[in-house]
Amino acid sequence: MAQLMSTFNAPPTGPDTRQTAALAWLAEVLPAPPEALQPASGDASFRRYFRLHDGARWLVLMDAPPALEPVGPFLRVAGWLRDCGLHVPAVVAANVDDGFLLLEDLGQTSYFAALAAQPGRADTLYREALEALVMMQACGRRYLQALPAYDAALLDREMALFRDWLCLHHLGLALSGAEEAMLARAFTALREAALAQPQVFVHRDYHSRNLMVCAEGNPGILDFQDAVAGPLAYDAVSLLKDCYLRWSPADRARWIGVYHTAAARRGLPIGDLAAFTDAFDLMGIQRHLKAAGIFARLWHRDGKPGYLGDIPATLDYVVEVTEAHPALAPLGEFIARRVLPALPAVVAVPGGGG
Repeated sequence: MAQLMSTFNAPPTGPDTRQTAALAWLAEVLPAPPEALQPASGDASFRRYFRLHDGARWLVLMDAPPALEPVGPFLRVAGWLRDCGLHVPAVVAANVDDGFLLLEDLGQTSYFAALAAQPGRADTLYREALEALVMMQACGRRYLQALPAYDAALLDREMALFRDWLCLHHLGLALSGAEEAMLARAFTALREAALAQPQVFVHRDYHSRNLMVCAEGNPGILDFQDAVAGPLAYDAVSLLKDCYLRWSPADRARWIGVYHTAAARRGLPIGDLAAFTDAFDLMGIQRHLKAAGIFARLWHRDGKPGYLGDIPATLDYVVEVTEAHPALAPLGEFIARRVLPALPAVVAVPGGGG
């Protein structure tokens, strides 16, 4: 049975100059342009999405300010994934200079929504998502050289978000020299474990809010523009240790087995199941430290509070895994003793330290 995390709160998206510009562009490219745009979803970035009807079908407008979120990576990766036979939104029209894309609408039912309403569908939906993931990794080998590397510097920057944005900025913790040294040792161990994994095409946000339930070609895949060449286990962790949706250890173990079998069948260098499961767990620590830091940064830097409620469950994953890894046990103890107890007491004041 799934445990749902907090509900996403999209930022307000009232009329503004970019919407005015978008409507003017839509009037040029659509036979029946809309009079207004319906907010479709928020995003943990500077992108926004709007749903519209052109008189014949529903479409989605992506608004991506060029200086902050250029659409080039989206268009490039979308083409690669489509060539691999994966279901990504077709591009109906593009205004690259102004940062507007008109996209196929994959519907309004995300995996998160579907599983919240009907958890009994989990086996079917996860098997389809894992098959699509293996297809992405196997076919994506041809694009590895064109992708940015998920290298040591990026891994370190991501883990530093936990220390800098969550521990120091959000919670206002004063870290002792011993705690700083412990974090540095843990980050080094996690970085080395990630870099030791086989490198594959990594979506980087392959989870329940970025997968859409589709009648054909399930799942529909969104938010892939930040793809990198990185660790084999990363996307499987994103899916099966979702920051927004939690499953029992037995469910996760079963789906890890499904993924392992499918990956081996496709010729991915996955090794034996026990070794992969260990790599999966260590990769999860890195990802969840990063996510917890990003959730704090989204509030303090970007004024988006909707992810703060997901921090405790995200860090619970870390505590659970470190119990089985003696070298990382001090990290889990630090989170359990210093971080998690401080979270409920923090008042959400953007820019404040706690």
